This record gives sequence, structure tokens and C-alpha cells, in this order.
Amino acid sequence: MGDTFTLIDEGRISSITATVSNDRVRLAPDALKAALGWELKPQGLCKDDRCVPIGRHADRVNANGADLAAVAELLGRPLAIDLPERVACLGASAAQRAAQLASLEAPDFTLPDLSGKLHKLSDYRGKKVLLVAYASW
Repeated sequence: MGDTFTLIDEGRISSITATVSNDRVRLAPDALKAALGWELKPQGLCKDDRCVPIGRHADRVNANGADLAAVAELLGRPLAIDLPERVACLGASAAQRAAQLASLEAPDFTLPDLSGKLHKLSDYRGKKVLLVAYASW
């Protein structure tokens, strides 16, 4: 029996069943696949045509389920967990962040102007754009 747990990955929010004990979050194999798209195969943790060998994490990632921290470590992704709130968020890997920076392409976002009209950055691709940001702190 597990607890309902919220997992955020790449902006996608999944409500899954997880077992929480000793400050660890353990996902059943079907929850791991449903939330993150990864599944355990003989060659390791796999998603589509990519597989990551389990290696020294075999005690924490196996046919009985996967420790979320071990999965994050295997994938090279930062993990933030708030156990009392039953929520966790997987961040982008260093390789993904480096590729994004190297591309010099800003991620798309939408913001309102002073009149409330929404503008998407992608609507201005190929044009020069000046962004002015302000923070009171």
C-alpha cells in the first residue's frame, strides 16, 4: 500500500502511488513508467531506445520498484523532494542545460503586456526582442 505522491517532470505533473519510508520515495515499476516513461529491463533502466545500466544501484532499482533518488542519480538529474507535502520535482540534467545554453535559444514563455494581451516569445522568433525584467528584491 502506498501514498498518493505528486511528481513533476519537465512541466508534466503526475499523481502516482509511492511508498514513503525512511525519507525515501519508492515507485512501483508501473508508476515509474507512467510518470517518467522509464522501465526496468534486463539491460537497465530504459526509455524508448535509450538504456542506462543500473550498476551499483541494483539494490535500490529492481523488479520490486525504484527509489526515486537513485533514478534521479542514474539519469544525472537533480531531484527536490518535499516529503511532508508528498511532492517531488526532477530538474533538467546538466547535459540538457548545457545544450540549451549552447543553442542560444531562449525557452518559450508567454507573458501579458500592460493591456493584458498575451505575447509568446516564439511569436517573435527571427526578430530582435528587448526584454526588461524587474525585481523588487
